[in-house]
Amino acid sequence: MLRSLWSFLKRHKKKCLVLGTFLGGVYLLGKYGQKKIREIQEREAAEYIAQARRQYHFESNQRTCNMTVLSMLPTLRDALMHQLNSESLTSLLKNRPANKLEIWEDLKIISFTRSIVAVYSTCMLVVLLRVQLNIIGGYIYLDNAALCKNGTTPLAPPEVQQQYLSSIQHLLGDGLTELITIVKAAVHKVFGSISLKHTLSLLELEQKLKDIRKAVEHKDSDQIESYSPLCHYLMPDEENPLATQACGLTERDIATIKLLNETRDMLESPDFSTVLGTCLNRGFSRLLDNMAEFFRPTEQDLSQNGSVNSLSSVSLPLAKIIPIINGQIHSVCSETPSHFVQDLLMMEQVKDFAANVYEAFSTPQQLEK
Repeated sequence: MLRSLWSFLKRHKKKCLVLGTFLGGVYLLGKYGQKKIREIQEREAAEYIAQARRQYHFESNQRTCNMTVLSMLPTLRDALMHQLNSESLTSLLKNRPANKLEIWEDLKIISFTRSIVAVYSTCMLVVLLRVQLNIIGGYIYLDNAALCKNGTTPLAPPEVQQQYLSSIQHLLGDGLTELITIVKAAVHKVFGSISLKHTLSLLELEQKLKDIRKAVEHKDSDQIESYSPLCHYLMPDEENPLATQACGLTERDIATIKLLNETRDMLESPDFSTVLGTCLNRGFSRLLDNMAEFFRPTEQDLSQNGSVNSLSSVSLPLAKIIPIINGQIHSVCSETPSHFVQDLLMMEQVKDFAANVYEAFSTPQQLEK
């Protein structure tokens, strides 16, 4: 049997060699295919884990953003109440002074200015912190990923983070002071000539607020269309003071300047302008909702007019509206999650914008810049 098998192989030598080569190739190809499939599966698993890790880090970062906003609102409120101290004026009025009318006029301007600036600055704080903490969050994610691999120098070490995030003080300091000046001038222009006895409906009050916003958010002819004029109050126009030094900049200073310049680029983007505008619309709408409680028609109004439009049917003297608008700062700048702040923090536009910023600064391409 072995002799016949050997004879068969000799007669079909070439065919056997071809068949052997083919079968060997199929075997090797199968092994190679299995290896490649295993590599693809491992790569997909690694990518999935990395994506899940990045998503978890992003969501954690958003919770940090929310808590940071809430923790900074008392500081913002105190700064506003210090610069626009209506309480001292109301105390004077209790003593029936001779210049009572003059004090009332000052109280009118300060009360409206304070609550309007509170809406502006709270909206700015929410969106600015979303930008800053998602830029720094993206860098921290990359630092953690790089550290696990090869222990490279971090892009944003803690001291750079601290120096960078301290730039928020511009909004709480010089930026806020400048914003107060602009808003106060607009309030004086709109309300200055209106008598304290003059009555306003909620609809008329809404129009007055729109007139003030139009004056505050007015763009000069030389400004870029997509650039919000409010950015000036978020960061100084000039380069960071660190960059003005001719020499002696440390690596930390250079890293901080880079972060500040990237932040400035984000603030000057059309997306930022759109999101801030949407926040302001929601903020002023919520302010009017809060005040609407005081413009509800009484039973007498309902019995006299039947079905009434509550936005225009009830009017209050300006003297009665002043204490209402004056007290709104405590709702707007509340460290406990009020409806006003919750509305801003939970807006889909703000969430989507935050996700885009984080995505832009947490990709490996950032390491190459």
